[in-house]
Amino acid sequence: MSLLPIFLKLDSRPGLLVGAGNVALEKIGSLLPTGLRLRVIAPDAKPEIRKLADEGKLEWLQRSYATTDLDGNYVVIAATDNPVVNARIFREAGDRGILCNSVDDPPHCDFYFGAVVRRGDLQVAISTAGESPAVAQRLRREIDEQLPHDLGPWLTNLNQLRRDILATHPPDEARKALLHQIADRQICDSPFQPSRRTPTNSAERGKVHLVGAGPGDPDLLTIKALRLIQSAEVLLHDDLVPQAILDLAHVDAEIVNVGKRCGTKRITQEEINDLMVEYARADRSVVRLKSGDPLIFGRAAEEMASLTDAGIPFEVVPGITAAFAAAAAIPCSLTDRNAASNVIFSTGHHAQSHNLSPVPEIEDATRVVYMPGRDMRLLALEWLQEGLPPDFPCAIVSHAAQTGQQVQRTTLAELGDATPTASPSLLIAGWAVREVTPASNLANIEGTVLA
Repeated sequence: MSLLPIFLKLDSRPGLLVGAGNVALEKIGSLLPTGLRLRVIAPDAKPEIRKLADEGKLEWLQRSYATTDLDGNYVVIAATDNPVVNARIFREAGDRGILCNSVDDPPHCDFYFGAVVRRGDLQVAISTAGESPAVAQRLRREIDEQLPHDLGPWLTNLNQLRRDILATHPPDEARKALLHQIADRQICDSPFQPSRRTPTNSAERGKVHLVGAGPGDPDLLTIKALRLIQSAEVLLHDDLVPQAILDLAHVDAEIVNVGKRCGTKRITQEEINDLMVEYARADRSVVRLKSGDPLIFGRAAEEMASLTDAGIPFEVVPGITAAFAAAAAIPCSLTDRNAASNVIFSTGHHAQSHNLSPVPEIEDATRVVYMPGRDMRLLALEWLQEGLPPDFPCAIVSHAAQTGQQVQRTTLAELGDATPTASPSLLIAGWAVREVTPASNLANIEGTVLA
């Protein structure tokens, strides 16, 4: 079905809305700004609609719909909670040659309400012909993010300039060219224009983002991960990342499988590290897409170390780790108060390296303590009595991944004297969190999340 996109002039024209519930209230929000003289008919109405009627912004007739209510109206909206009534209104409006929209019922609609982005007199309307309002809303949000917020005033000034030209220049080719010239000027010399600032959730050139793809369901991606995947020029992905997530990438993105699965290695970790560095040095925006969470058995430590040594800025974007998805599938709580007070993450193999000394069993774990409290002296004493060494690395993370995030590093011996941090906070302890990053690269990883 082919639709004709049009913008109706409704100012001072009569319109009818049948129904006064939540759906009707949403439509009222779209209709009143047009200047439509709106009459609402319903036996009862939401308080917001009653208030609008009391303020004289619309007329509410407290009764049921009658066929004669259609007479004299320019448009009609059927928004009752009874599909049979809505279909009847549509048929009767059609008999009178009146355009009608039966809400959420595409076969009984002469027109559809678009998802609209407004900037003053500028309107961008999106329609899917009723097939998927959710998609239209998503596109509306994305367009809204890209248009400058002060585009409305800029357009008003442009319109005044256009009127001046029409009033002072004869209607010839020179005037036409001049009108096109002013329309081709840079839109909004504005600090709010996204193209004049670095988007916080878009992949940046020359930088590597270590992104968690979650357990595989695209709906379980974080919003930031989704935007990075959609904007990256290069995706280096694990073998476990499903095609449904890879399909979210930009059509021009270079997608490279760097997976190692079931003992079969098409590429070594060193080669993956080299690829990240190579693409970033070529001023490409790079997403290293990892299944689950990058910091849980994802070899992120090796990749962060490689990027640090190469002087490449990077950022870690957490994802939902497989353990949480599996627990949700059962479903069960990993920290059921009646059954468990600890969670230990482990894997079936360790990194093989001849350069590392074996870690004693008691120290062969990263300990994560939720809500550790402000005074951690007792906890530190308990761990020391277990046999953990005084220099056991600890990090207290406050407001992780939020504005105001703080990371305080210390050791087990000094944990009790740590400066109290604002809630919410977590305590992470273990040799995996020891600080090995050179100071020269701290600026490159500012804001990197420990999780």
